[in-house]
Amino acid sequence: MEALLIHLLSGLGLAIALWFAQSVESVDLVADPARTLGRISVIECPIVILLFSRYRQNPEKCSYLKAVGRGALALPVGALANALGAIALGAPVGTQYLQKTIHWSCMMSAFTFVPAGSVFGSSWSDWQRIFAYTKPVRSIDYMICLPAHGAIIGAWFGAWPMPLDWERPWQDWPICVTYGAILGYVLGMVASIVFILLHDSHHCTKVD
Repeated sequence: MEALLIHLLSGLGLAIALWFAQSVESVDLVADPARTLGRISVIECPIVILLFSRYRQNPEKCSYLKAVGRGALALPVGALANALGAIALGAPVGTQYLQKTIHWSCMMSAFTFVPAGSVFGSSWSDWQRIFAYTKPVRSIDYMICLPAHGAIIGAWFGAWPMPLDWERPWQDWPICVTYGAILGYVLGMVASIVFILLHDSHHCTKVD
């Protein structure tokens, strides 16, 4: 139930950001992607940092505020990594795309690096276990691993329509990639809840 609550609050942050952009500022991802992505980052990042910092490793040695600081530090680091990864895979480069890429990268960092930074800090073995080997062990591992992988895979699938000659406005960078990332992130959250339930039921069966 606690994992479900964390994911519901994270999803609610996304919904509020999209609602705010559309209802208050009268923009959306297609009309003004940079502005909309900026609102998502500003609203979603603090929510993710504050929520996941509660589940920091070694709480007796790491205070809540220190975990919040680690999550905040992970935001620009993750944004840089996501931006470089996107460019390496073919994202357009230029001054007209710079603001869009920065805001998209910050959103992706909130989906991927920030939760891990808040929980694991600089524990390289845990980062490898979650992102390189995809071997979650605890409930919090599933809550970090599956949504992050879902966002990355969703963004990759979302990029497929970009080179097609349909001449639709939503094919521009990073609109369809963002839709794919958000969808993958949400599906990853749902999958993590399912895996947590299965993991807990299996653990209870072994104990019995």
